[in-house]
Amino acid sequence: MNRIDRLFGILTILQSKKYNSADKISERFNISIRTVYRDIKALQEQGIPVAFEQHKGYFLVQGYFLPPVSFNSDEANALLLVESLVNGFADHSIRSHYSTALTKVKAVLKTSQREKLELMNQHIKLQIPERMTFNYEYLSLIQSAIAEKNMIALEYKNAKDEVSKREVEPIGLIFYAFSWHLIAWCHIRNQYRDFNLTRIICLKNTGRSFEKSNHMQLSDYMSLLPVNF
Repeated sequence: MNRIDRLFGILTILQSKKYNSADKISERFNISIRTVYRDIKALQEQGIPVAFEQHKGYFLVQGYFLPPVSFNSDEANALLLVESLVNGFADHSIRSHYSTALTKVKAVLKTSQREKLELMNQHIKLQIPERMTFNYEYLSLIQSAIAEKNMIALEYKNAKDEVSKREVEPIGLIFYAFSWHLIAWCHIRNQYRDFNLTRIICLKNTGRSFEKSNHMQLSDYMSLLPVNF
């Protein structure tokens, strides 16, 4: 990768994440920390407001906007393939958001690229079992609650068809056993619980912050799952 491409790559990373450490940038582009420092300085000399915060990393100063990102045909085709997976493995909320995002991507493509993309769309199909048709609209709301560290109020029906109301602190989402599962600290049970999204009757973000200060890592909870698929 030449330096111009690398500088653009670093700029893209800075745009996509709030903080980026020199170590992460070094690892991503297989360059030395010293080279990262030089590249960041080069971006700053071009008028791009890259700042640094101790113990967090580099970031773009709020209010700076980059021009629209351009995509080549292979990248656009990859996004199109992911759309098929999203339609098969996500709920209504995520499908809607992804469709809007993909429309924005198509808007920056050349006319010839868009035409090829529409043609390719006719040649990608995904056969999904009926049991994996997710008709709820919870995933996007749960994602927001996780990001904001807000408690969720929900009504849940267990395997015995018993309905209970819960207030939980969501730590993550896991797709296993052909369904999405919300992993959360339950204030009623006073422990981490696994809620199959197909059994949730209703769900809302309370807007209230977590009460528990330290939660286990989602990766640690995965080791407790009853199946490995």
